[in-house]
Amino acid sequence: MLPQCKKRRMNDGDAQAFIPIVLSPDYFVEPSVTELAAREYIDPGYCSRVPNFVIGRVGYGYIKFLGVTDVRWLNLEKIVKLDRHSVTVYENESDKPPIGQGLNKTAEVTLILQLRLVDSQGLDSSKITSKLKKCTYKQGAKFLSFDQSSGEWKFLVHHFSRFGLGEDEEDDVVMDDILVKPVQSTVEDHEAPSGEIVLSHSLPAHLGLDPVRMQELRMLMFSAEEDEPIEDSFPSDRKIFGREFLREKSASSSAKGSVYRSLEGYAQKAGNRISSSPLKKSPVPLLEYHKSSSDISPSGGILMTGQNKGLPLRVKRAEGFRLDEKHATPLSGRFSNNVVDAGLFMGRSFRVGWGPNGILVHAGTPVGKMGTVLSSIIHVEKIAIDRTVRDEQNKVKEELVDFCFSFPLNLHKSLDHETMEVKVDSYMLKLQRVVSSRSMLPDICRAYIDIIEKQIEVAGLSASTRVLLMHQVTVWELIKVLFSERENNENFRSSSDDVGEDMVLDKKDRPLKIDAEANPLLRRAEFSYWLRESVSHRVEEDVSYLNDSKYLEKILVYLTGRELDAAVELASSKGDVRLAILLSQTGGSMVNRADMAQQLDMWKDNGMDFNYIEKDRLKLYELLAGNILGSLQDWSVDWKRHLGLVMWYQLPPDTQLPVIINTYEQLLSEGRAPHPVPVYIDEGPIIDRVEWRAGDRYDIGYYLMLLHANGEKAFGLLKTMFSAFSSTFDPLDCHMIWHQRAILESIGVFSSKELHVVDISFVSQLLCLGLCHWAIYVAIHMPYYAEFRYIQANLIKEILSQYCEAWSTSETQKRFIVDLGVPPAWMHEALATYYEYYRNHSEALEHYLKCSKWQKAHSIFMTAVAHSLYLSSKDSEIWRTASIMEEHKLEIADWDVGAGIFIDFYVLKSSLQKDMSEATYSRMAEELCDLLQSIPGEGSTPSVQMSCFETMLDAPIPQDIRAGLLQEALSVFTYVLSHAAS
Repeated sequence: MLPQCKKRRMNDGDAQAFIPIVLSPDYFVEPSVTELAAREYIDPGYCSRVPNFVIGRVGYGYIKFLGVTDVRWLNLEKIVKLDRHSVTVYENESDKPPIGQGLNKTAEVTLILQLRLVDSQGLDSSKITSKLKKCTYKQGAKFLSFDQSSGEWKFLVHHFSRFGLGEDEEDDVVMDDILVKPVQSTVEDHEAPSGEIVLSHSLPAHLGLDPVRMQELRMLMFSAEEDEPIEDSFPSDRKIFGREFLREKSASSSAKGSVYRSLEGYAQKAGNRISSSPLKKSPVPLLEYHKSSSDISPSGGILMTGQNKGLPLRVKRAEGFRLDEKHATPLSGRFSNNVVDAGLFMGRSFRVGWGPNGILVHAGTPVGKMGTVLSSIIHVEKIAIDRTVRDEQNKVKEELVDFCFSFPLNLHKSLDHETMEVKVDSYMLKLQRVVSSRSMLPDICRAYIDIIEKQIEVAGLSASTRVLLMHQVTVWELIKVLFSERENNENFRSSSDDVGEDMVLDKKDRPLKIDAEANPLLRRAEFSYWLRESVSHRVEEDVSYLNDSKYLEKILVYLTGRELDAAVELASSKGDVRLAILLSQTGGSMVNRADMAQQLDMWKDNGMDFNYIEKDRLKLYELLAGNILGSLQDWSVDWKRHLGLVMWYQLPPDTQLPVIINTYEQLLSEGRAPHPVPVYIDEGPIIDRVEWRAGDRYDIGYYLMLLHANGEKAFGLLKTMFSAFSSTFDPLDCHMIWHQRAILESIGVFSSKELHVVDISFVSQLLCLGLCHWAIYVAIHMPYYAEFRYIQANLIKEILSQYCEAWSTSETQKRFIVDLGVPPAWMHEALATYYEYYRNHSEALEHYLKCSKWQKAHSIFMTAVAHSLYLSSKDSEIWRTASIMEEHKLEIADWDVGAGIFIDFYVLKSSLQKDMSEATYSRMAEELCDLLQSIPGEGSTPSVQMSCFETMLDAPIPQDIRAGLLQEALSVFTYVLSHAAS
């Protein structure tokens, strides 16, 4: 597969691609993962022909695959399972390759059996061997040997499934779960390098850490006199770590392992693993470690979970985080895996942080078992804040930007506003607020609906996006139904109003004046119509799944959506005239419901056998009697239809809307009604799986109903109501709930001080798309509260400063911001900071002057601008700038020894001869050049000197002096080149 790689060395990236995956602290391989990477680097294709490859698990056993084995791309932990007294390779039969391929080949298996000690129990070795032989041959393997002193049972297999002892066989061989003999070596005929200590039962190994590396770090951090005896550092049952380490420390410090000397070109040489010097050394910082990299420390480091195989640690310079910003991923996407110390994760040094353009850095999930945090992995992600303007191909569409942001905000801007001036420093900021009335609400809602309906027609939208858009339409319709009012008992007009003026209206077509007392019933009727329309598609969908033989069930489904005409027509077409008559009276007089309930009770009291009546017909009778629970015995409906059943069939027809909503809320609290889950869970389909539990956020439509039923009382669910999850699965999308909140506040439905998060979230969305002017528009519309009087000003300044390059290059945005009443000084201050950062000092000076930052302007003028202007003979520019600042010299420190010198100079010059000779200028320039040469600044570098020469060569000096300066500049330039080459 790698014919070209045979002729050349592979780089690190190529070698890493073929390395098998082993991450568990219990598992080890021979050759080690590091050695495989090294050999693949030196000999391309080595991983496809590894001789006598071994994989094992400390304390359980190992497998030696005979001959050459292809281990490329294998996730060994998923393929090989070494458990107590058994081994399984390719647990899933569908993943098992043919015999002879992969790891499904001839191998020598060694299982470590846990036996009671022979000396204390007197076990018969021959009896155990006989039982193991029988078990081996029974499973189709070949018995090789059994060593009772070490507990090693060896057998040969030709292919793999599961091999080992069952529960009954374990009892026969006399196993013990408590007393376990320590394992001295896990791989036969594979001696570890002299620098390695196999301590499989030490406390560090139990925690997934490397004992040798832990002791190295301990000796680096603590001097010999500060160290306590190693035996006291661990519990008594783990003292084997201290004893073995003390016995082998001298050998470990001098030997490096001859097996790995051929790899010196691949791995960096390392000194003695353990220094014999008693001097205390500084702590060594934790090195960066990538799980996917083949450049793995063989000792495992503090947080490495691999087995120590003796290859020295290769020190690699940490390069920080890398992120391909071309990818915009959901919140769960990961682009870097950098292991960090558990102390760093659990301590106060790091939690989570936001960077520019939606970059999120966080520590993710802890690594380790329950209750034991070993480390964590830093994740760097780019958050897709602009998901709402992307199509199903994940591409941003300008049409969607307009429909989601520009068009709704322009509609919002076209409404009536009231302004409020707030003094910030010496400037006045005009805050704005939309003002409207409930009589205007229907027109406003209709305008928003028109925008959404046009957005639905955009090509390339995903199915989930269309579901959310249709839901937004129903929400605006619900707002109109619940909170609109008719001014002065506005008359209802029929469609005949559109007829020409020359036609005479019939009396029945004239406007009807509605009594004010009928308004609650009128609102109830409008809500009923809205509820029917919002569930009609669910009713049609459920009916389409039923065949013609289940007409009674179809009628029941029709009734859940209040489609009485369809239900009566279906009953009549089936010849069920009596049922059709009953259905025609559904939801009317309470007398009919009482009669139906009385009839059902009579049947029950008389012991009528209901088995002779269709089950669905009984459900219909129960529903007509107002018994909703009886009609929904073995099936359920969504929360909107359940609310409709309560409204249409249970409560009296003149019940007002707040009572209906409170009744459903009571049923919900008692667990007798479905939860009003958000639309993306209720209907779907959704892009991302969203977990929802009872009591989590409900649908925004239900919160609107509760808000209406609440009346004039304080409503405590506003923050939950106007959260993104109440209307969309995107937690960062607040564009529509911002408009809904603004309109409801403008008509006086509520007023809250706790919704600034909606404003800030919407501002973030707009800034992500480069719509800085609209972000400032939203900031100006943030509600004003005395305790947060400067929040709008501070936010606007931050936007102007951080996104200066975006709005300053667009004349449209600049004009829009000025029209909003933002003080021009704030814009100039942001531009001054921007130009100063990019070392355009002339532009920075101009903007500092325009924003009246006199001290800052004076500092830049004296340190970066004045000398160049003077040596360039731009006297008029110096005079203009200094004269502007002179008017505010009382606000400038050191004016007399700064720009004041230039004022005095030009005043003195004008009082002397009006036409000074060129020789005077030349002499002054010559003196300044001498001053620059004779008094170099501290830490002056050749590059600074070259800058000085450039300034001096532009001065009006004689040609002979200019030639000398040019020669000196050439010498410095030559020195710079020679120094750079060396």
